[in-house]
Amino acid sequence: MTTPGRGLHGRVLETLGPAITAGEYPPGSVLRTDELAQTFEVSRSVMREAVRVLESMHLVESRRRVGVIVRPSAEWNVYDPQVIRWRLAGADRPRQLRSLTVLRSAVEPVAAGLAARNATAEQCAAITQRALGMVANSRGHQLEGYLLHDVAFHRLILNASGNEMFARLGDVVEEVLAGRTHHEVMFHDPDPAAVTLHVDLAEAIREGDADRAEQLTREITVGALQELDVLAPNGRPPNPG
Repeated sequence: MTTPGRGLHGRVLETLGPAITAGEYPPGSVLRTDELAQTFEVSRSVMREAVRVLESMHLVESRRRVGVIVRPSAEWNVYDPQVIRWRLAGADRPRQLRSLTVLRSAVEPVAAGLAARNATAEQCAAITQRALGMVANSRGHQLEGYLLHDVAFHRLILNASGNEMFARLGDVVEEVLAGRTHHEVMFHDPDPAAVTLHVDLAEAIREGDADRAEQLTREITVGALQELDVLAPNGRPPNPG
């Protein structure tokens, strides 16, 4: 996963970004750079750099003689991996996960079908290797190891599709998969049926079976949505206990 910055301005972003996406600063709020610099105990130049990053995400805009204005959420760059991560860390997480999983269900099956047609032998081998890595990490609460292979598996398929627009969604898919793991919106071990589907998908791509690859990916994404129905029904967090 990427981070928008390191050092002091990165530290500012890790606090201010989630606060904006969580609605602590509603649209239209005026943020004054000097006041923020004092709050975060950083220089004005560091604060300006943090604001520039937020502007690149369309979360805020600077206006002369006014200050830094928080933009409406409809204007945010919701495909920015960091914005996704911040939103998944907030109270609106279930709805965000559902929205992103629906996006995956629309894109990834088509990408898998294209991968079955276009993947090189090297790409097929890499996809198979990652599927086997998922199997090896699918038991014993090895979710971080599983996540590593799961992310790489889906990135490889998006890249193997040969469509540069699909390939650019790799960071988005990574944040979705990481969000499900790190925010405990999945079970302690992956569903065995889902793991098997990934292995079958790798085989379908290797065999050049585009229809089967597309169908298997649809089953994977439908399963992910059904998992959300169990753990966060109707887009709401599950009731504790």
